[in-house]
Amino acid sequence: MTKAELIDDVYGKDGGFSKKEAAEVVEAVFDTMKDVLAEGEKIKISGFGNFVVRAKKERIGRNPQTGAPIPISARRVLTFKPSQVLKTVLNPHRSDEDGTGSAEGF
Repeated sequence: MTKAELIDDVYGKDGGFSKKEAAEVVEAVFDTMKDVLAEGEKIKISGFGNFVVRAKKERIGRNPQTGAPIPISARRVLTFKPSQVLKTVLNPHRSDEDGTGSAEGF
C-alpha cells in the first residue's frame, strides 16, 4: 500500500474527512512518527506493534567478492516488532492449532 492509497482509504472511511483533510492527517501522523523516532524514542501502538530505534556499533565486514575486510560504520536502525494482536490477524490459523485458542509459538 502506498501513501496515496492510505490517504484514499482514510478518505473513504466514514469519518467525514475531505480528501485534503485525509492527506493532512496522514502526513501529520507520519511527520510525528519521524520526529519521535529521530529523537531515539520508541513508538508503541496498541494492537499493532512497537517501532524501536537501535544503535549498531561499528564493525568489520567482508567484501563478498574479494573477501577483503571492510569497516561498517556505526549507525542507527529502525526495528518493528508486531503485537500479538497483529500476529493473530496475520496468521489466524495458528491460534487454533493447539486447540487452546492462544497464539503461542510466535
